[in-house]
Amino acid sequence: MEWIMTLIGWIVHVDQHLTDFVMNNGAWVYALIFLIVFVETGLVVMPFLPGDSLLFVIGTLGGLGLIDTPSAMALVWVAAVLGDQLNYTIGQTVGQRLLAMPPKPWFNRKAYDQAHDFYLRHGPITIVLARFMPFIRTFAPFVAGVAHMSRPLFVRYNLIGATLWVVSVTLMGHFFGQLPWVKRNLEWIIWGLIVVPGLIAMLAAWRARHKG
Repeated sequence: MEWIMTLIGWIVHVDQHLTDFVMNNGAWVYALIFLIVFVETGLVVMPFLPGDSLLFVIGTLGGLGLIDTPSAMALVWVAAVLGDQLNYTIGQTVGQRLLAMPPKPWFNRKAYDQAHDFYLRHGPITIVLARFMPFIRTFAPFVAGVAHMSRPLFVRYNLIGATLWVVSVTLMGHFFGQLPWVKRNLEWIIWGLIVVPGLIAMLAAWRARHKG
């Protein structure tokens, strides 16, 4: 599966790829950032796209002056909000039919089950907490749609979650991304942003399933 290794390499070295993209394409980087975040949060078939690591790198590039941090944060926030709204609507309209279909390779049923268990355990606040959890972040709004959470309630938690996620992770990259230790270990930090939240999400879902 060569494409999987290529994707993993792109995610782990997202800092290098974004830097190269800025140098070669200038302001088009904002469109790329918007697209990645919107697709990752809006489509349940794309949970593997970078989220936390991308935001951290955006902040780091902003600290270097390669992009404008406030503009990037605003775009990412809009993409995150719209993506979750789309995902919620998909879950609300076709979610039950999708779940009734035979297993499909493009639909990660295990990640859905984890998000579902987490939602049953924690309720609407899942929409906020899931922002910091890879895979569950992509499936939480879909689960909320399937469960027919009221749209006004979902919008409220969506706005709160998107704000906390975008502001905290991006500003971490902006203020800490220039530290020598961070520069030397950025690849490991990106791995940490991928693996650690994922393990926490799996543990939380496991506890929810066994306590439910």
